[in-house]
Amino acid sequence: MKSKNLLLTLLIILFSTCIIYPQEKNKGEFIDRFSPYYDQMLKEINEFENPPKLQKKYFKLDYSGLNIPKALSEFKYYWFNEPSSQGITGTCWSFCTTSFYESEIYRIHNKKLKLSEMWTVYWEYIEKAKGWVRMRGEMNFGEGSQSNAVKRIWKLYGVVPLEVYTGLLPNQKFHNHSKMFNEMQAYLEYVKKKNEWNEEVVIGTIKSILNHYMGTPPEKFIYQNKEYTPKEFLEKEVNLDLDDYVDIMSLLEQPFYEQVEYPVPDNWWHNKEYYNIPVEEFMALIKEAIRNGFTMAIGGDVSEAGYDSRSKAGIVPTFDIPSNYIDDYAREFRFDNKTTGDDHGIHLVGYTTKEGKDWYLIKDSGAGSRNVEPKGFYFYHEDYVKLKMLTLTVHKDAAQKILSKF
Repeated sequence: MKSKNLLLTLLIILFSTCIIYPQEKNKGEFIDRFSPYYDQMLKEINEFENPPKLQKKYFKLDYSGLNIPKALSEFKYYWFNEPSSQGITGTCWSFCTTSFYESEIYRIHNKKLKLSEMWTVYWEYIEKAKGWVRMRGEMNFGEGSQSNAVKRIWKLYGVVPLEVYTGLLPNQKFHNHSKMFNEMQAYLEYVKKKNEWNEEVVIGTIKSILNHYMGTPPEKFIYQNKEYTPKEFLEKEVNLDLDDYVDIMSLLEQPFYEQVEYPVPDNWWHNKEYYNIPVEEFMALIKEAIRNGFTMAIGGDVSEAGYDSRSKAGIVPTFDIPSNYIDDYAREFRFDNKTTGDDHGIHLVGYTTKEGKDWYLIKDSGAGSRNVEPKGFYFYHEDYVKLKMLTLTVHKDAAQKILSKF
């Protein structure tokens, strides 16, 4: 009897353990990373091992009490498209000169066009890569160039409106050529090291890099219901005689009243068509041209104590050099010791007069011009232009008096 009870008990236990109960399924979810203690620990370790460095201060002119322009309404200026940002690129030369030609299209044809700056940049890189091969790497390959590169590229490749080619990838807001340039530069250095001077291969590789970062430029496009090639667009819509535009410079180290080479690295193709004139005539040309309705692309140095994005002003402080002492020697001294450099290209679009001196309205594609209102502009005192600006591009009709001396 006891054995039967024991067997029955064992059978009950066995059957009860074999019964399958339905198991409730768990759910998963996506959550943000949560590790505050670990993050705080890393933060304190980093602060201990990398204590903050003292923020460097920059010596600048004290602008308080100075009678400087503060608004566009103080200037007489001529038509221009709204300022564009060059992003993190060294392409001011294309932005300022494209803006200049847009103003020229309006001045001559009363037509408003917005042209692609990056179209010109793309093909300038192609021309630089060709130069790299042909000169066996003995040239400057950089992001910078000169204003006269724009008309050279347009003659070779035409031009397109901005809406057709922006040089931006989908959802990209700002231009940034850092990775692209480094990749191209590393490749070209490899070409030089390995002596692989096959131009077709090199250009094909450079194009693939540019296409990846900037997009592929169009061979044909539709603009206002018409189909164009870039060269057709240059001829029919832009409709400027590019040979009407001249480049002026003012440097003592080159002979005056001769066409000479502008001796800076960004003149990588060694253009020798700059009309070199004394600084007094350089300034007289600017003053007369802007009063007669001509804007101009200018280039020079933007790194002085009197140059500040908060006030938007470019001034030569008296503690640098008094106004009456700014001459060809003062300019050449600074160019020779490299305190004046070929830093930046801008578009001079207007002027005003204060206390007997000109101030020039400068349209600027650089980041500093966008820190405060009016965004995209600077105000240059004529002394700043006289001391620090080295070149300009202007229509030849504005420079007849100068050109007659050559």
